[in-house]
Amino acid sequence: MRAARELFSHFLGNEEGATAIEYALIAGIICLAIVGGATAVGASTGASFNKAAAGFNG
Repeated sequence: MRAARELFSHFLGNEEGATAIEYALIAGIICLAIVGGATAVGASTGASFNKAAAGFNG
């Protein structure tokens, strides 16, 4: 019975899993920011190229 208490106490004190989840959430947020930024830059660049192409066509 004492071993079960010690095991449960050790389980509650272990924070390695929580830290891994926190790092995964941070990495996910950073990835979303990168994708959002790249999409915005790509749309802006595409609009600039389309404007330049329209200028060449007349």
